Amino acid sequence: MGQFVYFCPNFQPLFNMKRQFIILFALMAMALTTNAQGFFTPTVNSPEIAKDGSVTFKVKAAGADTVRLIIDTRVDTLMKHTGNETWSITLRNLEPDLYMYHYIIDGMKVLDNENANVLRDVKNVMNTFVLDPMGDSPVAVHDVPHGEVRAVWYDSPTLGMKRRMMIYLPPGYEESRQKYPVLYLLHGTGGDETVWLEQGHAAQVFDNLIANGQAEPMIVVMPNGHTDTPAAPGMGSDNNEQPTFAHKQWMEGTFETSFNDIINWVDSHYRTRPVKRYRAIAGLSMGGYHSLYISANQPEDFAYVGLFSAAIGRMDKGKSKIYDDLESKLITQFKQHPRLYWMGIGKDDFLYKDNAEFRQLLDKNRLRYTYHESGAGHEWANWRDYLVIFTQLLFK
Repeated sequence: MGQFVYFCPNFQPLFNMKRQFIILFALMAMALTTNAQGFFTPTVNSPEIAKDGSVTFKVKAAGADTVRLIIDTRVDTLMKHTGNETWSITLRNLEPDLYMYHYIIDGMKVLDNENANVLRDVKNVMNTFVLDPMGDSPVAVHDVPHGEVRAVWYDSPTLGMKRRMMIYLPPGYEESRQKYPVLYLLHGTGGDETVWLEQGHAAQVFDNLIANGQAEPMIVVMPNGHTDTPAAPGMGSDNNEQPTFAHKQWMEGTFETSFNDIINWVDSHYRTRPVKRYRAIAGLSMGGYHSLYISANQPEDFAYVGLFSAAIGRMDKGKSKIYDDLESKLITQFKQHPRLYWMGIGKDDFLYKDNAEFRQLLDKNRLRYTYHESGAGHEWANWRDYLVIFTQLLFK
C-alpha cells in the first residue's frame, strides 16, 4: 500500500500554504511509490537497527522546516536534513525493549510508512520496533518453544452476556495431561483483552522465561476489564466501535463482582490446578486496582497478587460494597498468608502518592509485601519489566 499520513485527533493545526503543499506532495509521492498492482515501493530503510544497538530513523519530508522523532515518553528530538528530501537521526544507548514511535513534521503527526509494524494505544496509532542487540531481551521473539494464544468467548451469568478474553497456553500444553497454575493478568483504563499481548509482549515474555527455566509453565488469562463492552473495539458485534477512555463501567465494582464467572469458565475449560496455591492475579493501573479489590474480597482464591502502578483510590466511591472496609479486608487477607503481595511503581508516576499512602496502610498493620520502585512514570516500559520480575516469583 502507499504512504499513510496519520493526523493526531487532538491536534488541529492552522494549515498555511506551505503545509498544504507538503500534504499534496505526500499524496503525489503515494502514487509514485505504488506500482500497478498496488504494492508499496520503499524509498528509505527505516528504522535500521545495527549490531551495536544503535537505531537510525529516516523519513522523506520534502519542503519541511522541522521533523521531530517521538519515541514513547522516552525520546523527543529533532532530526537532521541529510539531503535528497530525507531527514535522519541515529540514537545510541537505548535499552533493549519494545518501542513505539512516530514523527512530527511541521506540527503534524506522521507514521513511518517504511515500517509496517504498528500498534494502537486507545486511538493513538504508532509504529513499533524491538531492540534486542544481545539476543536476550525477554520481550523479543527467540528460538525457543512457543506457547499458544487463543481468543475465546466465555459466558458471564453475572453480566448476562458473552465476553471475549485471551488465553496463553504454555508450550506443550496440547501434548501433555499436566495441570497448570493460572495467572490472571489485567489491563489498564485504555486497554482491553489484547493490550498485554500487543504492547506488553506478554506471550514473548512467558515463552522466554519458561524456556530459560526462570518461570514455571502457566496458563495466563487476559480478560476485558470494561464490562460495558464485550470485547476489544471491532471484535464484538459492533464492528465499528471506536476505542475510548470514556467507559461507563470501569472502576465501579461490576468487573470485580463478576470475576468468578471468569475463574469458573477457565477451570471448566482448561487443565488448571484450581486452588489458591496455584492461582495469581496481577494488573497495571486500573488492572492493579481490580487485582487489589478482587484479592481483598476473595482472600481464599489468590496466593499471589501483583499491583503494577495500581490506580489506588481512583474508584467511583459508593458504587459498590466491594470497596467498603478495605483495611479490615486486607487484615483478613494477610491472615490467610498470601505467598506474595508485590507492588511496583515508577518514581515519576502520577499515582506514586496514592501508592505510597497504600503502603503506609499496609505498614501500619504490619502486613508484609514486596516493593519495587523503578524510574520513569506510568508507562509500558515499566509494566513490561514488572511482568518479567513478578512472573519469575510465581508458583515456586
